[in-house]
Amino acid sequence: MSLFRDDGVVLRAQKLGEADRIITLLTRQHGKVRAVARGVRKTKSKFGARLEPFSHVDVQFFSRGSELIGRGLPLCTQVETIAPYGGPIVADYGRYTAGTAMLETAERFAENEGEPAVQQYLLLVGGLRTLAAGLHESHLVLDAFLLRSLAVNGYGASFTDCAKCGLEGPNRFFSLQAGGVLCGDCRVPGCAVPSPETLVLLGALLSGDWQTADTCEPRYWREGSGLVAAYLQWHLERGIRSMRYVEK
Repeated sequence: MSLFRDDGVVLRAQKLGEADRIITLLTRQHGKVRAVARGVRKTKSKFGARLEPFSHVDVQFFSRGSELIGRGLPLCTQVETIAPYGGPIVADYGRYTAGTAMLETAERFAENEGEPAVQQYLLLVGGLRTLAAGLHESHLVLDAFLLRSLAVNGYGASFTDCAKCGLEGPNRFFSLQAGGVLCGDCRVPGCAVPSPETLVLLGALLSGDWQTADTCEPRYWREGSGLVAAYLQWHLERGIRSMRYVEK
């Protein structure tokens, strides 16, 4: 029997029995972890509210083996709040739908339980912090998170130089299969031809240039979001269900 302690973000919570829940977290050291939180649905629960989605927490797990991830689910025995992002996110529909898509995406990119996904964890914490602060449009925060998640998982897109031959941009033809924009010589059938301003926006979101992103016109936001969603679906091989509810 062993105790483990880790920082994590609550991705989702499922009912178990009459008073318990199965909590899914993305943790710093252990990647995705599913654990049982006993009695958290009771009104007298000491830490039930701390285990709601979007919460950034310090959690202690109890495992019956020498490893955290084993045959049975570990138990959440102690939880302390690091940052309660859920309050400001849930209070606004745009933030809530964007945040839900972020949680689902993070879980998809960290599918294997117990495998560290530190970059994905840090991206999620930073994304939720930015979303909760309300400093930028919620769908821009979501698109920035999606693009960076793709990049740290090996699917980074190019929005300037040709993704095939490396010809310096700007280039206009966008291909999901090729991993970004293509020059005229490398162009393949089925390429999209987005506005130059849209490609500038997507490059800014990927690099963290919020001054450029925040001053971009809404029509380019919408076009960019469509490209990001299609690119994400191409590499995940199926869509993120929460994306259909994201407020545009």
